[in-house]
Amino acid sequence: MRILVTGSTGFIGAALVRELVAKGYEVVCLYRNPEKIRKFPDAGVEAVRGDILDPASLAGACRGCERLFHLAAFTGVWSRNREMVRKLNAEGTRNVLEAALNAGIRDIVLTSTAGVTGPSSGTPVTEETVRSVPFFTPYEETKAEAEKIAADYVKKGLNIRIVNPTRLYGPGELNAGNSVTRIVKLYIEGKWRFITGDGNSTGNYVFIDDAVEGHILAMEKGKPGERYLLGGENISYNGFFNLLAEITGIRRKLIRLPVSAVLAAAGLSVAAAYITGTEPFITPGHVRRLNYNWIVSSEKAVRELGYSITPLREGLVKTVEWLKSANLSSSVF
Repeated sequence: MRILVTGSTGFIGAALVRELVAKGYEVVCLYRNPEKIRKFPDAGVEAVRGDILDPASLAGACRGCERLFHLAAFTGVWSRNREMVRKLNAEGTRNVLEAALNAGIRDIVLTSTAGVTGPSSGTPVTEETVRSVPFFTPYEETKAEAEKIAADYVKKGLNIRIVNPTRLYGPGELNAGNSVTRIVKLYIEGKWRFITGDGNSTGNYVFIDDAVEGHILAMEKGKPGERYLLGGENISYNGFFNLLAEITGIRRKLIRLPVSAVLAAAGLSVAAAYITGTEPFITPGHVRRLNYNWIVSSEKAVRELGYSITPLREGLVKTVEWLKSANLSSSVF
């Protein structure tokens, strides 16, 4: 079977391609950066240079494919051009789905984010949760728009399943999509020394292998038009860093900074970004998210797809071991 993967060089995309090849599929990888495509093995992978904003290249990539995983998106923390974020995440999705429709590809998995559902309030967030607060980031907002576009194409006959990963971590490129592992690395190196607020806010963390398997299960067992939250364990920031200290044997004294102070610093960082063009590590929108709990339930994915969750301790152990073996951490080990 021939499968097209957009966003094939991203954190999830690269891991998904490797898993699909291992399962014996022929994978077509849509890519823009020639340097990044070199990470894949020659056998089982066909690299097609293109862009989700270029319908002609999408038509070529879709040719002969039977299934499609659409992961390509702008996932950065910040962009000088907010309209470009919308074009990539929303209009880019429309272009991909239109190309699939024209090529006769009916089975599609669209990667969104758990962030579109909003924070939890009293009970865990599920696929049916109605968002009660405004979007915090352009990424959340444009991903929600992409989901609405997907719903239109379900009506046109496409079997689209949406997957919504939570906070990803694990072995893989330390890019914007793998920010939790970047924080783990910085903590080990002694370069991460703060917690925003009192540290009691809760988030949900999903191991990369689980997210990849969730994508494949959604393709094989998911119901068209349905959304599946791909999460892991819920844990507070305090709990996360305490667990990380136990695993690494490194206990850092973390300074608890008031949210107002972090907001001010993030605002200055964004202002500097407009001058220098360098992406800020965090934005005010991301800081505001920290005021909320993001407790997520993946029960639907477990029940309908057979999705399983790697315990956070086990996943962090594998992540730390990978950082050590890949020489991506300092010599503090």
